[in-house]
Amino acid sequence: MSKRSLAARAESWPIKGSFRISRGAKTTAEVIIVEITEGQVTGRGECVPYARYGESIRSVLGQISSVRAFVADELTRDGLLTVLPPGAARNAIDCALWDLEAKLTGNSVAKIAGIRAPGPVVTAYTLSLDTPERMGEAAKAEQHRPLLKLKLGGAGDLERVAAVRASAPRARLIVDANEAWDADMMVDYCPRMADFGVELIEQPLPAGDDAILGDIDRPVPICADESAHDTATLNEVAALYDFINIKLDKTGGLTEALLLAEAARGYGLGVMVGCMLGTSLGMAPALYLSSFARFIDLDGPLLLEKDRENGLTFDGSILHPPTSALWG
Repeated sequence: MSKRSLAARAESWPIKGSFRISRGAKTTAEVIIVEITEGQVTGRGECVPYARYGESIRSVLGQISSVRAFVADELTRDGLLTVLPPGAARNAIDCALWDLEAKLTGNSVAKIAGIRAPGPVVTAYTLSLDTPERMGEAAKAEQHRPLLKLKLGGAGDLERVAAVRASAPRARLIVDANEAWDADMMVDYCPRMADFGVELIEQPLPAGDDAILGDIDRPVPICADESAHDTATLNEVAALYDFINIKLDKTGGLTEALLLAEAARGYGLGVMVGCMLGTSLGMAPALYLSSFARFIDLDGPLLLEKDRENGLTFDGSILHPPTSALWG
């Protein structure tokens, strides 16, 4: 009999109200949980299949199932990089392997990885795309938070940011257009974003249609999200962007994310650590990138009706490291 077994299942977590970006809205967070068991010890990982990258619950479960025999033969994290491409499936398996090793050895993930253990960090709090009036109202309710992230959608974005700034005058702001701007908007909007005190503009242009960034003045730093996935894409990204948003569901897990964060530093790129909309189990591994990052955006659990048991502790926008009961 094999020493290790792999199990995977889909879960649905209700969102508070709805969550809207330029590509649409959702009312639930759809996640997949992977559990890898050796003896009496189980390691867990969570991923979020993302349609923007051609993923679905069904396709990701199929990818996970395809490596069951490799996991039974004690597939390593480095080996996993060669049998699955970057994406949600590899992320859940990779994070489960990290968690399993930590529990089997009694060592923290930080010690295993040879990195600094995460401490409390400030996370951004995301305001969904909406009308300027409603985003202003949402900002007023959250004006006590030190860092707000605004989901934008193209036309009307200046009015949206103006409404938020008026309602939350002391909050730091970052904005995320999710590929909704065009070249003319870039030229028009960027100086105004600087006037509003915006500190970062995330993925303004469609991935693959962002070459013009090399020729546009940028009073506000530009961050790659959909344009940046793993170390293989870093060289072309570095010529156009100032920051990259590292998400484990894009890199395919913490193993590749750590490599990407270190490589980004070598290119002089700033780092933002981001997330898909999921539970604390999906956020916990990403916290181990915090020492590389200027911006942390791991507010997924705050946007849900409820989080899973033993979830991360939030003190307002202060996010505390996970306990071993959750992960690592």
